[in-house]
Amino acid sequence: MTIRTAMIGFGMSGKVFHTPFLADNPAYSLDVIVTGNPERAALATQLHPTARVVPTTEELFAGAADLDLVVIGTPPSTHLALADAALDAGLHVVVDKPFVPTVADGEALLSKARTAGRVLTVFQNRRWDSDFLTVRRLLAEGALGEVVLLESRFDSWKPAGLRSWKGTATIAEGGGLLADLGPHLIDQALQLFGPAVEVYGETARHSEPRDAEADDDAFVSLLHASGVRSRLSMNIVTGLPAPRFRVLGTAATFESWGMDPQERQLDAGMTPSDPAYGIRAEETWGTLGTPEASRCVRPERGAYGEFYRLLAEALTAGGPLPVDPEDALAAMRIIEQVHARGR
Repeated sequence: MTIRTAMIGFGMSGKVFHTPFLADNPAYSLDVIVTGNPERAALATQLHPTARVVPTTEELFAGAADLDLVVIGTPPSTHLALADAALDAGLHVVVDKPFVPTVADGEALLSKARTAGRVLTVFQNRRWDSDFLTVRRLLAEGALGEVVLLESRFDSWKPAGLRSWKGTATIAEGGGLLADLGPHLIDQALQLFGPAVEVYGETARHSEPRDAEADDDAFVSLLHASGVRSRLSMNIVTGLPAPRFRVLGTAATFESWGMDPQERQLDAGMTPSDPAYGIRAEETWGTLGTPEASRCVRPERGAYGEFYRLLAEALTAGGPLPVDPEDALAAMRIIEQVHARGR
């Protein structure tokens, strides 16, 4: 069975994070791409000449009988309506993060998907980041001893502000850095150390207009039921880097610097089947150690394609979903708590 797939949106999400894997995996056929932007439509036709490029979702859903799966890679304020329409059309659905702007919206969609007997999942691709997979391996090996603290950051240097809708959308529309990057950092922390029993957070805005709702600086502290503390930060005013991951344990500390290479590789046109895909340069390897001794750690290979491999198994053979949508809701509940505190 080939999974007949449509991609809604061909900005960064559709072009970089989804269609390369749909085109590379023989379990899927990329049949339709929806974009109303003429330049993006031309690029979509160039990169995926066998796909039909249409300007509206009305045209997509008119042909829903010839499809199995819809991937939604549009701004978060549109996710609820598009996923709702896809479920009404009898299609399985992948929604890019952030899932939907509110927990209530997400719960309604999950209920509808269950009633319809359709698969609904959320694209949490950074579960397959090289550094995150390396941390998981070190935890499984016991190399850190008893972990007491995770520090995790997504920092950047964009003092002019977030681009496009991310810097102007309201919280209710899914705008701001906490809604954009928080689902990644929070999901990773929950995956590593389990549910949170205490949540503390702060948000701020440093770019103009200062009175806009969308934050561009956020900090979240979680106390997990396991006893581990996670300190998660994201901002756009970091001119000099800090460790991407820093994990403190009773036997050793692990530090990793720099971002996973997959986004950069995909944006440059590298295909997921390239032998170099997902491989980190040796000078970016992390370090494990104590004051007495330390060593470089060979990282795991980044593997965003695992999401679509596992999804194909779920759709064709009844395997587990690559991401349980309840996990996305757990992260959203934390984000809502932080936003509520700031009001």
